[in-house]
Amino acid sequence: MRIRDYMSLAFDQLRRRKVVTALCAAGISIGCAAIIVAMSLGDSAQSYAEKEMNSFLRIDEITVTPFSAGGNRSGESNPNSDEAIRGQLTDQKLEVIRKLPHVKSALPMQSLSYMPMFMSDDRNNHVEVIATDLNELMSMGNTFRQGSPSDIPDTIVLNHGATFGLIDQQALNDLYTKLERDPFNEELNKQINQIQKLPASLYQKQVRFKYQGMEPNKELSSSYMRVTGILAKPANSTDSMAVYDKKAYVSFETAELLMDQLKLSESSGVAPLKKGQYNAVVVKVDQQDHVAKVEEQIKKLVLNTQTNLNQKDRLTEQFAIIRTIALGAGLFVLLIASISIVVAMTMSTYQRRRQIGIMKVLGANLGQIRNMFIIEAALLGFIGGLIGVLMSYWIVWGINGAVITATSSQETIIFIPFYIIPLGIFFAILTGVLSGIYPALSASKTDALTAIKRD
Repeated sequence: MRIRDYMSLAFDQLRRRKVVTALCAAGISIGCAAIIVAMSLGDSAQSYAEKEMNSFLRIDEITVTPFSAGGNRSGESNPNSDEAIRGQLTDQKLEVIRKLPHVKSALPMQSLSYMPMFMSDDRNNHVEVIATDLNELMSMGNTFRQGSPSDIPDTIVLNHGATFGLIDQQALNDLYTKLERDPFNEELNKQINQIQKLPASLYQKQVRFKYQGMEPNKELSSSYMRVTGILAKPANSTDSMAVYDKKAYVSFETAELLMDQLKLSESSGVAPLKKGQYNAVVVKVDQQDHVAKVEEQIKKLVLNTQTNLNQKDRLTEQFAIIRTIALGAGLFVLLIASISIVVAMTMSTYQRRRQIGIMKVLGANLGQIRNMFIIEAALLGFIGGLIGVLMSYWIVWGINGAVITATSSQETIIFIPFYIIPLGIFFAILTGVLSGIYPALSASKTDALTAIKRD
């Protein structure tokens, strides 16, 4: 018998036993849909988590620092040693890094310190002051909501979070004093949180920084600087997240002025600025998959590197466990469905014993009888798999609709990766084939003459 003959017989039998076929296909489709939806939930959750993690940890970035020279006998590194000199992060190495394959940009950055930023009316908040090349901020994926960078000294660029929480310190202290007296006052807690999330208009405004000097009770103040640019809120970020990410970017020239005015030095925990040398460079890579390769090339320049790839690997391992559990749940449903198929196919064998007897008398061998039942079971699994794919799309569509309605977001949270569809159909067909083996063996052992005489 040819495959075409087997398929014709299988279609004919499934069409005749409509109720049994529908029940078995329903069981397989539910199991197939369970596998597809469960694995899609795992993949979608991982993709969303990676996107959120990348917005905070920036997995596609590499932080490059000078090579850490070995310590001497006193335990302190020698900056004049040959190893330390070779490990310096210089202009030449920066240009080499920028020309490496898959490197989108390389931006020198040096954090001065966290310090209070004051407006002319004494409203203030704490920001991290970072020295960098202001004209290259956009190369790191930033966009300007207002203004643009300026080459003029005493100018500053603020990120989105730095515009929040500018409040009168005395008023805030009064609220905290009241909260100490009544720590369970929900209204006071709510009021403090709302104040910290209030945005301020800082574009083209004057700001200055203050720093507690080494001498007790002596606070140093910088000259006023003009805000020439406000960065836009990063993608996948919210105002609640931005409140905890406050940065102020200044040029290296302005940073030198700040360090001089605020008496910032190594004794206060701030590394000195050296012409032609950098304390840190942030490298942005075009894709996360290329980060490890670029990092390896940078290390060959005798430099230290740091990435957050380990966080991604850890997340991947955790979601691999979730996907395995989801796959197991779907397979359990398919196992339950396979029992119904075994029962249905066994009953079919008993009902068709005369047909089997006649086929044997006409010359059909045991292999042909077995193949007929196995192909019939496989076809039943394939039909159930196709229905399961449709069901999974309906379920995912319904979940996305519920999430969009609940969160007022237009972003699709759950999606079905393409590779899961053939995987679901494969398990559905496999379930049908395995379920059809016992009925096929039973049918092949049917005695032809006995079957004909009984009927």
